[in-house]
Amino acid sequence: MSSPPVIAGREARGPHQTDGLPKLMLGALGVVYGDIGTSPLYALRETFIGHHPLPVDAPHLFGILSLVFWTMMLVVTFKYVTLMLRADNRGEGGSIALQALLQRHAHGKPWAGLVVVIGILATSLFFGESIITPAISVLSAVEGLTVVEARLAPLVLPLAVAILILLFILQARGTARVGALFGPITLVYFATIGVLGALSIAANPSILWALSPHHAVQFFRTDGLLAFLALSSVVLAVTGAEALYADMGHFGRRPIRFSWMLIVLPALMLNYLGQGALLLVSPQAIENPFFMLAPEDLRLALVILATLATVIASQAVISGAFSVTRQAVQLGYLPRLRILHTSERAEGQIYIPVVNWSLLVLVILLAIGFGSSSNLAAAYGISVTGTMLAGTIMLSILIIEVWKWKLWQAIPVITLLAIVDMAYFSANLTKIPDGGWFPLLIGILAFTMLTTWARGRYLMQQRLKEAAMPIEIFIKSAARTATRVPGTAVFMTSAASGVPPALLHNLKHNKVLHERIILLTVVIDEVPFVDREDRIEVIDLGSNFFRMVLRYGFMQQPDVPAALKLVETCGPQIKMMDTSFFLARQTLLPSERPEMALWREKLFAWMLRNAESAMEFFNLPTNRVVELGSQVEI
Repeated sequence: MSSPPVIAGREARGPHQTDGLPKLMLGALGVVYGDIGTSPLYALRETFIGHHPLPVDAPHLFGILSLVFWTMMLVVTFKYVTLMLRADNRGEGGSIALQALLQRHAHGKPWAGLVVVIGILATSLFFGESIITPAISVLSAVEGLTVVEARLAPLVLPLAVAILILLFILQARGTARVGALFGPITLVYFATIGVLGALSIAANPSILWALSPHHAVQFFRTDGLLAFLALSSVVLAVTGAEALYADMGHFGRRPIRFSWMLIVLPALMLNYLGQGALLLVSPQAIENPFFMLAPEDLRLALVILATLATVIASQAVISGAFSVTRQAVQLGYLPRLRILHTSERAEGQIYIPVVNWSLLVLVILLAIGFGSSSNLAAAYGISVTGTMLAGTIMLSILIIEVWKWKLWQAIPVITLLAIVDMAYFSANLTKIPDGGWFPLLIGILAFTMLTTWARGRYLMQQRLKEAAMPIEIFIKSAARTATRVPGTAVFMTSAASGVPPALLHNLKHNKVLHERIILLTVVIDEVPFVDREDRIEVIDLGSNFFRMVLRYGFMQQPDVPAALKLVETCGPQIKMMDTSFFLARQTLLPSERPEMALWREKLFAWMLRNAESAMEFFNLPTNRVVELGSQVEI
């Protein structure tokens, strides 16, 4: 069984990689494990009193807890911690990083198209999940107030909505100042829920027999349909597991693995088993077993601690949505968006206004529309299990095609993971009438936008390429006839061949050419980072014309002026005050040979009109930019 290739030095790309292992583990607790760590607030409760209720008795408690434990072992420990963390794209993880990794090996392979579709699908489902997670997490924590005092029930929803609004408003300020507290708060939270669970287990240690897999098997043998339906709630215990892989670039493999094995897994299982031990003697505690574990005098403190933990979990999901959106923009699946950096030190700390406010509106509508964490639990799970299934499909291709495992080794592993993921996904499909339609709707909308932009952009580039004049012919003609004026002109173009439309229009209307002409293309490679020494490629075309390619990774923000200062191979140093940047803004026209449905053409045109200006996206100086319009048919 061969290991995935290791690229020296690539794992140390995250902003915190120079820190020691304990500090990285502490940071991972706050960012990576917030979502899965807050699952005990509602997972066990929903399994018994959710939309497919079960009797709160010993056989069902043992069966469910056995399923929870072995789901954590198979899905989190085996799939994500053991396998997925090895599937890094030069240190980065996540669906888009895995898709890009596979695409580098997909040229001419029959599965190349499948990888693109599955990767986009996983990204689309993630957006559905990122809307539900903040709503259900914060609501479930604030609902603990009703355990402290039943008369506080009318305040739960308004207070949860207020916390969510404040959370999204604060995004523009960044998390640099308060982010240092996330790890310690989450560590205290895990220690607390672990101790509470251990105390409950000590009072009824027979619950430890639930760790045996035969209880899960017996559950399916005696209550087949109920056991299958229960999977749709059991999976709530592992929501957020994909964050272990997605956040690998920030912390590295070892801190994430050690945090899971030494802190998170023990704390979670102690708490779930503790809830089970409580329910064995007090079945009525099923209304909120998480908070009922605590002594009455400490429940308010536990509500406050759990609320802080869910806010941190929600922050991690929101930051993940920003990161995934930026990767989608860089790889050409979304139009340019306004991306603001909230930290001068950490490149990964970004803020995308349109994503933030869209999430806020949808999260608030979701919280108000569903009203409680129990109702939201019916909508939760489809996007999570869909993302997990998509990850398994891409991992299977990676194991066979890239890692080159022998079939007798690969097939049992792939079969096991596929059976588990398919079981959970199919069980969650039963939630569609009760709210599961919502994340599916969000996923479909996101998938439509991602694929429409990618297809429209491809068609537009093909049309521009077809109409482009060969650069050699243009240079021979223009060099003889056009008047040259002092300075440097940089013509931004997405095509690495032919004459940019902006150059033709400039010559047509202004009748002059600058002394030095640079045809500049920014290329986003299918790797997270491109080193500075590999960034710039310059080709001398003659007559003081140069074609330049700037390469960036999909985790990097292009900065054209900064890159141009490094250029030493096309004459004198490029000075911004002597340089003009020419951009082409395309307008779409109806085509006699449409290659997209009319509604998709209109959607693409709308996305194109509302895209962020290339001037701001590439950090061009505002007083040195000239925009020239052009028309194109797709």
